[in-house]
Amino acid sequence: MKFKNLFSILFVIFFLFSSCEKSAEKNNAPSTVHKELTENIKNIEVDIEGMTCEIGCAKLIQSKLYKTGGVKFAEINFKNKKGKISFNANKISTDEIKKEIQKIAGGDLYKVTHSEEVESFTEVNKMQ
Repeated sequence: MKFKNLFSILFVIFFLFSSCEKSAEKNNAPSTVHKELTENIKNIEVDIEGMTCEIGCAKLIQSKLYKTGGVKFAEINFKNKKGKISFNANKISTDEIKKEIQKIAGGDLYKVTHSEEVESFTEVNKMQ
């Protein structure tokens, strides 16, 4: 009789744990799909004044942008003073990106003089 009760209790516990795992898997799947559907990727090209060198300025701006929430891609070109940035518009706006660039180094060095939303970026060679 004890084995029958023990077996019944183990069966119930097993059933509860297995159903909890299945419901957890079901709950995770829609959130992943929902996240992918809610990304609103935009591309902008910006003109940046105030850069004096490739490594100290352009790479610094690029590095700071990559650390900014919502920014997916950033490439800053020192020679033509332009930047290419892809971002999730649901997390950050063009104006916020411009403010982030302008506040680097205390806000005294860099200024975004022009920004334009683009469908896709021009080739890197065309930017130089």
